[in-house]
Amino acid sequence: HIITGVAVFLGVTFFVIALLLGYPWLDAVIFLIGIIVANVPEGLLATVTVCLTLTAKRMASKNCLVKNLEAVETLGSTSTICSDKTGTLTQNRMTVAHMWFDNQIIEADTTEDQSGAQFDKSSIGWQALSRVAMLCSRAEFKASQESVPILKRECAGDASETAILKCMELTVGDVMGYRSKNRKVCEIPFNSTNKFHVTIHETDDSNDPSYLLCMKGAPEKILERSSTIHINGEEKILDEEMKTAFNNAYMELGGLGERVIGFSDCKLPADKFPPGYPFDSDEVNFPLANLRFVGLISMIDPPRAAVPDAVAKCRSAGIKVIMVTGDHPITAKAIARSVGIISEGNETVEDIAQRVNIPVEQVDPRMAKAAVIHGGELRDFSQEQLDDILMNHPEIVFARTSPQQKLIIVEGCQRLGAIVAVTGDGVNDSPALKKADIGVAMGIAGSDVSKQAADMILLDDNFASIVTGVEEGRLIFDNLKKSIAYTLTSNIPEISPFLFFILFNVPLPLGTVTILCIDLGTDMLPAISLAYEQAESDIMKRQPRDPKKDKLVNERLISMAYGQIGMIQAAAGFFAYFVILAENGFLADFIFGIRNDWDSKAINDLRDSYGQEWTYKRRKELEYTCHTAFFVSIVIVQWADLVICKTRRNSLVHQGMRNHVLTIGLIFETTLAAFLSYTPGMDIVLKLYPIKFSWWFPAMPFSLLIFLYDEARRFILRRNPGGWVEMETYY
Repeated sequence: HIITGVAVFLGVTFFVIALLLGYPWLDAVIFLIGIIVANVPEGLLATVTVCLTLTAKRMASKNCLVKNLEAVETLGSTSTICSDKTGTLTQNRMTVAHMWFDNQIIEADTTEDQSGAQFDKSSIGWQALSRVAMLCSRAEFKASQESVPILKRECAGDASETAILKCMELTVGDVMGYRSKNRKVCEIPFNSTNKFHVTIHETDDSNDPSYLLCMKGAPEKILERSSTIHINGEEKILDEEMKTAFNNAYMELGGLGERVIGFSDCKLPADKFPPGYPFDSDEVNFPLANLRFVGLISMIDPPRAAVPDAVAKCRSAGIKVIMVTGDHPITAKAIARSVGIISEGNETVEDIAQRVNIPVEQVDPRMAKAAVIHGGELRDFSQEQLDDILMNHPEIVFARTSPQQKLIIVEGCQRLGAIVAVTGDGVNDSPALKKADIGVAMGIAGSDVSKQAADMILLDDNFASIVTGVEEGRLIFDNLKKSIAYTLTSNIPEISPFLFFILFNVPLPLGTVTILCIDLGTDMLPAISLAYEQAESDIMKRQPRDPKKDKLVNERLISMAYGQIGMIQAAAGFFAYFVILAENGFLADFIFGIRNDWDSKAINDLRDSYGQEWTYKRRKELEYTCHTAFFVSIVIVQWADLVICKTRRNSLVHQGMRNHVLTIGLIFETTLAAFLSYTPGMDIVLKLYPIKFSWWFPAMPFSLLIFLYDEARRFILRRNPGGWVEMETYY
């Protein structure tokens, strides 16, 4: 809008001035078109599109598949990332670590030859737990893998069930055979609302025709539905003492960052549920309460190695990382600490209460930098309470949340003005992915619906890839700014000849076709080459940019391109123009006001400063030679402009000249300028006449001046951060 506004304003202004100066209306219209053509960077659209495409291609090689190009640039301004835990922050390679039965925590043996930690596999407690663990599961080994070691076999099913299946196959053996003997007759699949999974089986005990109901799920949900607990072969009432023992085990395992799953069973009475009973999972015509609690199994899902570094990078870049998980708060908090989402030394309200030994209610929430919020609490929060937590706690974990609550969290962050990236893999994550500024789906574990709703897909499901994406997003924003600054700078030496021509009545210094040769020819590859520029050293140490204030084209960029560098470039072009006219007999003071005679076909004896007579044809040849020299001068000063646009803050000594595409761009624009100037026939096609070799040199001091001027500006900018120079010139 800024560029268009400037172009139209100048065009219309000089159209009116031309009419007031007495030019015919047709000439005035030609001036209007010439000024608008000179002002609009025709190659900019192609440059921006190519830059974004190159970045998207580079991101794909780093496991970030971008679905729409605008997402690349939005990713760079991300200020909050809401990330899933399982598979994104962790490896999604669940392994059973511990079990709790008979009121004791047992270390699981997951070695292939069962040479690890040993426990009594003949105990009734273990048999009850292992029976439910084998039957209440949908995970299965894929076919034809008998020769593959158990731990390396591929499974159909989610990560938790797969881990339990492999553990049972190792410790008990032939799980699939056991399931076929105890046929499943009814099932209520796990869902994020109930948080439990129920199966009903016929048993292989020929003397006992009763059905067995098995349930697994979130331990607190399973405990709610149990009335007794199986300890050392006895069924005991689930009293406060047993609940305390359960909670202690749960806290200990959860505190290790392990995902804990509870198991219970119930033998359905044969008189009420005779063989052939029509079980109905929709109407639920069987008991789901007063079950027998048989134990816990906990699994470790190790954090991805690259995640702690990626989280630290986010923190230094001013990006807030929020963990959103369905796990228990204890487990979520332990994982958050291990990956650095909750920093070392930062306490939650519960930690402060425990340290000071006072009730949680008496702790001022503002004292805690970290917060772990349970999905149940979140359900009861008002908008103001959620906003208060998001605003006052820099480190937040949401645990036991449903996918629907993810949408509430995203909306809360956006209300506070954050640019939110959110990860999701399930069908019910789609609303949150759509609502977020950047929806990030998982390439491996993600559903097709989530991939369609997302703007970006992580091909390796890794959180570190999002941070790579943010870095690339910031880099492309920087590089687009540099590319636009480079492209816009040549507008001033392109437009000023027209203004000079109208105001001072001189022979036209630069033609419209020549302007297009610059915009669509010599400037194109150098502008695109800036997309290959490496990141400056502070790229991930800056705060996220504010999209409302920090636009791609701002006043400071226009001031630098048009008001400073552009003016030096225009001076270079005019210097070459005056040098050539003077060498041919038209001294600088003589050419003002001679345009009407110069352009008149009827005058074939126009005298120069030395009294030589010039025909119309010879005058036009000299004018077109001036056009070529002005064009070559712009190319020469654009060398320096391209080099200074490589960096916005660093010195060129720090940034170096490692961008080989840019070097090729410099060679390309020079070669193209020489080709257009010296190729036979160009004088007819483009009105570009050959120039003397010495006429390449007048612009070179100006090129050096641009380089030194900008290097000095950046030096002051680095020495005095936040000072006047930065406020006025740092674009």
